[in-house]
Amino acid sequence: MRIIRTDDRGEHVRDVQHRLVALGHAISPDELEGRFGSTTLEAVRAFQHSRSLPVDGLVGPDTWGQLVEAGYRLGDRTLYLRYPFLRGDDVGELQRRLNGLGFDAGKEDGILGRETDGATRDFQRNVGQEIDGIVGPDTIAAMARLRPDDAATSRAVVREAEAVRSLHASLEGAVVAIDAGIGPGEEAVTGPSGLAEAAATRDLAAELAAELRGRSAVPILVSERVDGAELASSSERAAAANAAGAGLCVSFQLGGPEEGCSAAYFGTESTYSPMGERLAGLLVERMSAALDVQVSGTRRLAVSILRETRMTAVIVAPCRVLDPDDEERLRDPSFRRGVAVSVADAIEEFLGAPTST
Repeated sequence: MRIIRTDDRGEHVRDVQHRLVALGHAISPDELEGRFGSTTLEAVRAFQHSRSLPVDGLVGPDTWGQLVEAGYRLGDRTLYLRYPFLRGDDVGELQRRLNGLGFDAGKEDGILGRETDGATRDFQRNVGQEIDGIVGPDTIAAMARLRPDDAATSRAVVREAEAVRSLHASLEGAVVAIDAGIGPGEEAVTGPSGLAEAAATRDLAAELAAELRGRSAVPILVSERVDGAELASSSERAAAANAAGAGLCVSFQLGGPEEGCSAAYFGTESTYSPMGERLAGLLVERMSAALDVQVSGTRRLAVSILRETRMTAVIVAPCRVLDPDDEERLRDPSFRRGVAVSVADAIEEFLGAPTST
């Protein structure tokens, strides 16, 4: 899709505006005929903030997708397992209810996959309903009659921790997906002296792959060409990581507004990845100790590469290409090497093995 931004006009802008207004955001009447003005920009940014998306005021694939999904409430439509998977806030509410009742729906990501289908069927079996995985009025009513278990969040943390521990006790043989792709519809930036973000992330990804390979891990570059075609979107790159059976996913991004090194993990106001939070923290610690850069810390995001991967996933930003000093660092092979070693050390510590010196 094309990115919708300030000063755009047309039906595509009107569609965005009507969805924002339906969600309670205020837009000036003189803009509602399809002009992307200042109040539309404020509404987009407020929506992005509420959904744990980058607050850049641009309506790209992640923001558009979540605008559509935000329009669904549990009971608006019948939910069931299909492909492509159903997505929406109604699915997220279903997952929260199932997890709260003790049925493992997995990651509360608003995507109705096999774990959510399995939890639905387990619930139906327990309440004596037909076990068909179809969430209609009867199944929703049965859930409403039961009291959620407040310990569900604690169980979710334990489940994710156990899943990571079951992968590997060290980097040896561990499959690590590395994402450096910026596909159509995703905003890419260029540094002051012409260094393209896509080129810089590819160099970092290649350096990390070499470092992990040297430690006997199995790196998979999910942003490389597949069957002669570039992976066009972060959703497709997430799907490639899932298909590879990766235990971890590391995505490099350099175009954000944050100064210094940072890391992001999956999370919203109501749910998050505890293992992602731990890995993100280790990444920032390692990078800040080894690299001469500022530190901006960790944060929760609900972008596709974090939300749609089935394993612990993080976005790593050792610096930003828009900063002249950082752009110069990114051109330096020794800096890129330092980033790769720091990231590999963090992953190794995360998996519980001794780190290299």
